[in-house]
Order: sequence, then structure tokens, then C-alpha cells
Amino acid sequence: MTLVTGGIDLAEASRARGGSQRLRAYVARPEGSGPWPAVVMAMEAFGVNDDMRSHADRIAGWGYVVVVPDLYADGGAKRCLVATMRAMQSGTGRAFVDLETARLWAVAQPWCTGRAGVIGFCMGGGFALLACDRDRYDVASANYGQVPEDLSRSCPVVGSYGEKDPSLRGAAATLRSRLASAGVAHDVVSYPDAGHAFLNEAPPGPAALSPLLRVAGFGASPQTREDAWGRIQAFFGDHLPPGPA
Repeated sequence: MTLVTGGIDLAEASRARGGSQRLRAYVARPEGSGPWPAVVMAMEAFGVNDDMRSHADRIAGWGYVVVVPDLYADGGAKRCLVATMRAMQSGTGRAFVDLETARLWAVAQPWCTGRAGVIGFCMGGGFALLACDRDRYDVASANYGQVPEDLSRSCPVVGSYGEKDPSLRGAAATLRSRLASAGVAHDVVSYPDAGHAFLNEAPPGPAALSPLLRVAGFGASPQTREDAWGRIQAFFGDHLPPGPA
């Protein structure tokens, strides 16, 4: 499938809603007039990097409009990382306004159906679970993200975790339990051979850190990675059917 990709400026809309003074986003969608549903992507801690753009392109190829707001656009990673992480811990803050700004922009486009899903990786997985209110989203995907206490308003969730990820031990079981208690449809798997950020083709961050990150348990086998992607695509297909081929 041929894709249309590029960057957009959402600063005016973000400022009007009390979000970032500067906000950019990466957008990927199929070529043509659609319409397609939207998917808002919450980025990993390393920002809107090649991995995030690659993930967005993959999902757009399924038949979605994918928008990846840069939560560090208003000052860079060094300045914004702490505030962004605090927003995730508290469930409020500028990062959530920026994600909602991206969703509102996407669903207002003539080539969008008006429906949306949300997906997140690493830090963004936590944001996806905090933002996935069923009044705004039809489906959510949380990938190695922290699990919030209250999921009572959640839309259906597909989650993928790694048992070799020391930072999130037991997270998959906790997410399953809380979604089941809330009566939310879900598909949550913890892969025995996977560590953190295993949906990336290579360990995240600077190349110089790759050997250290592999020793620390990042990554997984290609078979595990593709199984997780297949589950995400199938779950989204069930709860947010893609647009025209």
C-alpha cells in the first residue's frame, strides 16, 4: 500500500486548548481519499524517532490515519521528559492535552471516518491506558506500559508485555485482572522470551547503548515481535475496522 507521510503543525490548536505552545506531529495514512479511522500514537521515552515512524507506517498500511504527536516539541527531550513522565503518573497535564489535540485534528479530516484508536509504546503505553476513555476511543493498544489503577472507563485493550522486562514484572497479569474486573474486552499477553521495547526492530535509543540494552533484556525474537503485531492488527480489526484497501 502506498502511504502519504509527513509532519504537521498543531501548535495553534494545542495552545487554544491549554497544551504545548509548540506541537508537531508525524502523520502516516494510505494514499487516496479514504475514509479511514484514526489511530493516535503515544511515543516511547526516546521520542518520535525512527522506530515510532516505522510503527506508524506499519499501522497506516493496515488502513488507518496515524498521528504521532511529539510530546517533547515544546522544549526538547531534556526539558520535557520529566514533565511528561509526571503527567503520566498523575493522569493530567500538557501531554494529555497534546494527545487529545492530535485526536481531534485527525477525526476532523475529510479522509477520516471520525472514529479513533490509541496505541502507545513504553512511556506511551502508560499514556494509552490513561487516555483510552471509551467515549473517545474504540480500541487501545498498550505495549510494555505502566498499568493505571482505574480502568473502569476503558475501551477494549490489546496489551503486549515481556517476561524478561524487569521494570514491569507482573504488569500483564495486573492489566488482565483490572480489565476483567471492569468488564472490558481485552487480549493481554506476556511473552516469555521478550524484554522491554521488543516491538522495535533494534534496541531503542542511541546505537552506542545497544549492547548494554540487549544485556538488560530489551528485544525479543522476530517470531514474538510479529505475533504481537498480528494480535494488535486483529484486535483493531475487530473493534475499529480499517478503511478502504
